Amino acid sequence: MLVTRAPAKINLTLHVLGRRAADGYHELESLVAFSGAGDTLSLTPGPALSLDICGPTAPAAGASDDNLVLRAARNLAERIEGFALGAFRLVKRLPVAAGIGGGSSDAAAALRLLAQANGLAPDDPRLFDAARVTGADVPVCLAGQARMMRGAGESLGPLLRLPLLPAVLINPGVPVETRPVFQRLGLQPGARVDGAAHPEIGCGAPAVELLAALAKCRNDLEDAACLQAPVIVDALAVLRAARGCKLARMSGSGATCFAIFSTPRLAARAARAIRMQHPEWWVKTAALR
Repeated sequence: MLVTRAPAKINLTLHVLGRRAADGYHELESLVAFSGAGDTLSLTPGPALSLDICGPTAPAAGASDDNLVLRAARNLAERIEGFALGAFRLVKRLPVAAGIGGGSSDAAAALRLLAQANGLAPDDPRLFDAARVTGADVPVCLAGQARMMRGAGESLGPLLRLPLLPAVLINPGVPVETRPVFQRLGLQPGARVDGAAHPEIGCGAPAVELLAALAKCRNDLEDAACLQAPVIVDALAVLRAARGCKLARMSGSGATCFAIFSTPRLAARAARAIRMQHPEWWVKTAALR
């Protein structure tokens, strides 16, 4: 049995540059980081492809036959003759439809396990191609390391070494579908958006310098997501009021929000307080990198 983790993907920034005329996809520029924990995926290699889902958030993950894990496996198998598949087991801990790429990270984990089982190199172009056709966020989740993501997710910058960012992730328990959030932007194909350019993020930048750069950025989906799920406003207010919070922002298309703290101790203290105040919310401490 082969095992890997599928960490939460956090959009530290998310700028919408416009909407492409050719395919209608929104063009993005986003600095992506990953948490230290998330879902767990295992693979027992074999001739047949299957998926068993368990874990705290498994009921919200939907039918296993339409899961991105199986879709990614099939997309890769189509590209390689005589490809070995097997039985997957997914332990689902991340909330679903939450803006943290849970399903995309699961799919990327499946591709990594299948590559290992079949002796494929991690940089085999067929892995990236299968990831791209599986979902927009799957390519950036393949390496599970911080980097810039551009376009509709198909253009990736070099891997970045970020300082350890102590954080708290909260999800108020409301699933948010991505498509309606983008629709609320009202961009027609071919439209461009005026806005401040994304600052360059240097590899190995100290935490103070990185936070200063992040403060100049934004998540352009935040307002639209708050209209769709007003509880996001409450989640952000709770994070921003916490002692030691340096930056609070929504991730992806919501509803998960994150806050970066000055120390892990302050992050843990804030998480405990938020759990007591909102026991119905999903609240986790994280080390983003």
